Amino acid sequence: MKVYKILGLMSGTSLDGLDLAYCHIWENKGSWKFEIKASKSISYSKEMLVELKDAIGLSAEKLIELHNTYGTWLGEQSLQFIKDHHLEVEYIASHGHTTHHRPEMGLTFQIGSGQHLANVSGIKVIADFRTNDMALGGQGAPLVPIGDRLFFDEYDFCLNLGGISNISFEVKNKRIAYDIGLANMILNYITRKIDLEYDEDGRLASSGAINKTMLKRLNDLQYYLLPHPKSIGYEWFLEEVVPIVEETEDTIENLLHTSIHHVCDKIAQQVKLNTKKKTQRLLVTGGGALNSFLIRILQQKLGRGTEVVIPEKIIIEFKEALVFALMGVLRVEQQTNVLSSVTGAKKDSSSGVLFIPN
Repeated sequence: MKVYKILGLMSGTSLDGLDLAYCHIWENKGSWKFEIKASKSISYSKEMLVELKDAIGLSAEKLIELHNTYGTWLGEQSLQFIKDHHLEVEYIASHGHTTHHRPEMGLTFQIGSGQHLANVSGIKVIADFRTNDMALGGQGAPLVPIGDRLFFDEYDFCLNLGGISNISFEVKNKRIAYDIGLANMILNYITRKIDLEYDEDGRLASSGAINKTMLKRLNDLQYYLLPHPKSIGYEWFLEEVVPIVEETEDTIENLLHTSIHHVCDKIAQQVKLNTKKKTQRLLVTGGGALNSFLIRILQQKLGRGTEVVIPEKIIIEFKEALVFALMGVLRVEQQTNVLSSVTGAKKDSSSGVLFIPN
């Protein structure tokens, strides 16, 4: 039985840092198993945070320059992590950081050059997981549902609350998944107005009240009317959501409180639309799972029929890095790692590009 020793790297749209998960992954009697052996989150410096946030406005030359320097930085962080934990690593599977995502234009870009990462770390790298799916007519997103199917199939729904909320579930033996809408992206945008990275446990939000005008404007966003497959990126947030926040004159507490109700309204709506049983289990991961006020409001809106399950903290924080490690393994094995039922592509694919260190 082959046990893959692989390091998964993930940087999400919430811009809260780089997640590293060193995993052992193996297949046993047709089922994939995993163990997260070591993990770490590295917060971005203020300079890097600004650089990544503003990357959407860079010229082509400057964007490629950032692509290369960020790939070098990923290699440095990976190498240090490997040394600190005395790890034996066969592959690094890197998602990179999404700077551009325009599925309607067939365009997506994750910075973090796989070749620079491989050269610095001295380890084979699998990266660029989204481009092939887009070339096949897909959205290039979401990708994590392959991990939901292979690692977390005991749950009726898998919900990830990163910068964006996305959900995945089975319908007639097909995995369906899509970006529901907002999550931490709007919350962190609001807290950064008062130089706070995030609202711990939703304490500020819990002391606020609903701004009905803001809630209606958020709930009425056109994206929510689109059928799946669908996905959103930072561009959509800047163009459609930021103006609503900026035009709402209210306290930080009320802005946060309203945003959480909006996020939970939209999640509950999608869960109820796709409910097939009297009782079901919803697994919640991503940074939003640590926001106890958000989870409380979500459970209220879902009602007793849906059990909101918060797993152990290592799964909450590192599930996406774990799944990209799995996607790397599946690519090496030349097995499907991107599902057309999720992305809308012409067919399933084994996506990702292998980079050999020089």
